[in-house]
Amino acid sequence: MTRIFVYEYLSGGGSVEGDPAASATLLPMGLAMRDAIARDLQRARIGPVTVASCAAAGPVPPGTRAVSARPGETPEAFVARQAALHDAVWAVAPESDGLLAAMQAAVGRARWLGCDAAAIALGSSKGATLARLRAHGITTPHDLAAEATRWVVKPDDGAGAVATQVWASRAAADSDVLRREDVGASAWIEPWVDGEAMSLSLLARAGQAELLSVNRQRIRLDDEGRVAYDGVDLDCMPPPDPRRGVLAALAARVAAAIPGLSGFAGVDFVWHARLGPVAIEVNPRTTCAFVGLSERLGRCLAAEILAARREPLHA
Repeated sequence: MTRIFVYEYLSGGGSVEGDPAASATLLPMGLAMRDAIARDLQRARIGPVTVASCAAAGPVPPGTRAVSARPGETPEAFVARQAALHDAVWAVAPESDGLLAAMQAAVGRARWLGCDAAAIALGSSKGATLARLRAHGITTPHDLAAEATRWVVKPDDGAGAVATQVWASRAAADSDVLRREDVGASAWIEPWVDGEAMSLSLLARAGQAELLSVNRQRIRLDDEGRVAYDGVDLDCMPPPDPRRGVLAALAARVAAAIPGLSGFAGVDFVWHARLGPVAIEVNPRTTCAFVGLSERLGRCLAAEILAARREPLHA
């Protein structure tokens, strides 16, 4: 019997620092991930499932037990306390402000279900991630720098398209970077890539990856250049599509470039008319694409993720 604690940062009582609106916007996505993980673990029938919750989050899935942070308890302290009472912890948190890294450190390697500390540290920086991918021959937005007509500025450690802005000139983008840095915020600038915004869902382990699903991201760009993330359409590219083989190869190359990816992970990319897939970022954690994916694929991904801890993948 394995006792598992499921912690999703926002539904567990956390907030996006200094941005209540962002917290409210992202909470429904967090709840959906939390509940999908908990239900999948129940289907796996490996032991009792405990789920972090808070007053704003509502009830946990039937058959699971709810726990909440104590008054004044930090998210890291809450997770560490629950980790000591469980055999494994499945945590979801944004990379922003080192939150995901802090959760991994609070849980410890032995109980952590997910990517290792090195992969999380790398994935927590847009710039470092793209540099690693470029070093392994993977196409990134920088390959379009010479022909770019628009530029995007976002937090280097951001998630969920929070504070992401597109500019019509490099000069305007550079000014945005300076404004952010003047107030102590991280900022990353890259060419805006025109094409279809998509993502890969991976089951990863020890430098290998199985491509589970190719998803379409619903990205909205308003008249002021602000970018918003409105969710994901699962499994939109079935195997007969000739692009699927190209993307399976991309998944394998990303896993080889970041061997600490483990369990469920995501790769955001844009399908460019000339270059094909252009990698945008790697998410070293469970993403919104997990919601409903087990049902869509007819698999219990939670059981497979637990099994992947014990043996290599056969991708």
